[in-house]
Amino acid sequence: MLLLVDIVILILLGFLVGVIASMTGIGGGTFIVPALTLVYLFTSQEAVGTSLAVIIFTSLASTYAYSRQKRIDYKIGAVAAISTIPGAIIGAYMTTLVSSSLLAIVFSVFLICVAFSMLGVVHIPFPKVTKSLRTWHQTVTDSEGKKFEYDTNIVITFILSFFGGLSSGLLGIGGGALMVPILNLAAGIPIHLTVATSMFIMIFTSVAGVLTHLQFNNVRIEYSAFMAIGIIFGTQLGARIAKRTSGKLLKKGFSLVMLFVSLRLLLNSI
Repeated sequence: MLLLVDIVILILLGFLVGVIASMTGIGGGTFIVPALTLVYLFTSQEAVGTSLAVIIFTSLASTYAYSRQKRIDYKIGAVAAISTIPGAIIGAYMTTLVSSSLLAIVFSVFLICVAFSMLGVVHIPFPKVTKSLRTWHQTVTDSEGKKFEYDTNIVITFILSFFGGLSSGLLGIGGGALMVPILNLAAGIPIHLTVATSMFIMIFTSVAGVLTHLQFNNVRIEYSAFMAIGIIFGTQLGARIAKRTSGKLLKKGFSLVMLFVSLRLLLNSI
């Protein structure tokens, strides 16, 4: 049974995760998983499963906030979600078969490269969006009348989104750590819409992962419930901050969070 101090800590943790997750488009699992394993001595499988349960609330609350701002590309998000769902299911099953530590090391090194790429320090040759039959021209107008126009290669988006789902089910991180670079760098979606759309996609990814982890009794409902209370409020604040932040600063903020997250994953795995 949880003590009062544990409940307060979980709510505060949820609030902080909600703010950061909503601002950057990541699920927040990279903060939740280490906290559950180090503070509450969860097994890695329990931490991953419980983290994904929390991310359901993170993504739902963030999606609600961003839907009011009209900054979600539902069309691209739906296509990406179709690809992330099987990835999340496979990733969740892989936690019982493959060394998650080894995969986390490879994944964190990749994320470090992605973070430096978004900062402009190094160049990763993501496929460029070129005009073709597979290109969708999108126009999104937000609640304040600001218009976003861009071209997206839907085939590239669909294929790469699978790996976002895979990382979610395997590592319990929601998938946003990969989906944000995929949507922004590979799909060519503006960063403000990328963050919002990533949270929408994460609803489907996290639900698929949790349903699979429930079969292995890896979800501790009471912990995820109390963190969800803090997350509901934190995500609303994070979405408001993101709306008033420039695209360049938002991109840099995501990159710095990614560096922290990647190094944390790497150190935990080693």
